[in-house]
Amino acid sequence: MSTQFVCRNQSCGQPWELSDVVIKNEGQGLLFRCPLCGARNYVERFEDDEGNVLYEQIEGRPLQ
Repeated sequence: MSTQFVCRNQSCGQPWELSDVVIKNEGQGLLFRCPLCGARNYVERFEDDEGNVLYEQIEGRPLQ
């Protein structure tokens, strides 16, 4: 099962799989930049019961 993200930039909205993006911390928490438009999209890091790392896109960010 792959995680799908959607760029939060209203004029973009491109869907991405985890394998398409690079998740990193630029000083404001974990995020990926949309490969198409460069918008910041924030995520949270989780671990499942087997210790696998999972990421979930945070609703409402970067929109404030």
